[in-house]
Amino acid sequence: MTAVQIPAATATSPSAVTRSLLICAVVSAPLWAVVSLTQAATREGFDLIRHPLSMLSNGSLGWLQITNFLVAGVLTIAGATGLRRAMHGSPGGTWAPRLVRVNGIGMIAAGVFVMDPADGFPVGTPSGMPETLTWHTYGHLASGSIAFIALIAACYVLGRHFSRAGNLGHAIASRVAGTALLLGNGWSMTGGKAGSLTLAVGAITAMLWISVVAVRYRRGL
Repeated sequence: MTAVQIPAATATSPSAVTRSLLICAVVSAPLWAVVSLTQAATREGFDLIRHPLSMLSNGSLGWLQITNFLVAGVLTIAGATGLRRAMHGSPGGTWAPRLVRVNGIGMIAAGVFVMDPADGFPVGTPSGMPETLTWHTYGHLASGSIAFIALIAACYVLGRHFSRAGNLGHAIASRVAGTALLLGNGWSMTGGKAGSLTLAVGAITAMLWISVVAVRYRRGL
């Protein structure tokens, strides 16, 4: 009687795992941007000129933005692992993924800590800022600051990474993305006109650039 040969299970290749992780970084920013901007355009009383996208976490539909932060944060953390594997051994290959991971952690925390309703949103909220801020607003502001600083730094590290690799176009784009968030966040923090809009533009620009970098490395595997 001939013994039946059972083929051994084929282990998933390291490149396949890395590609799967990178797809998380590819989709995280577009997903967050589309969900946020769709709400900004459709939710009653919301004005991106006056209200930061984080304020969408309030109201009866606030769970959508909370979930958006949490899902995007988890995807970003997973994507950072993919970037670490893809960039291993290259200049910036250690710190860029670490900073992207910190950004993801900050996004999760920003979803957990919800800003106070303010300046007419949700509908029925008095105009202007509250006289006192709750602890979860301070938690959100701290989380957002950590996430933004990490993302700005990641873009600049990627700028150096691509410069060392001789890819001038990507090096410039990395620095432009980081600068867009730096200026947008800085203008918002000073209380400048349409600061919430400049912050949104800067944040989405930098986030999308990380997705573009993930696409580049995924294609190279």
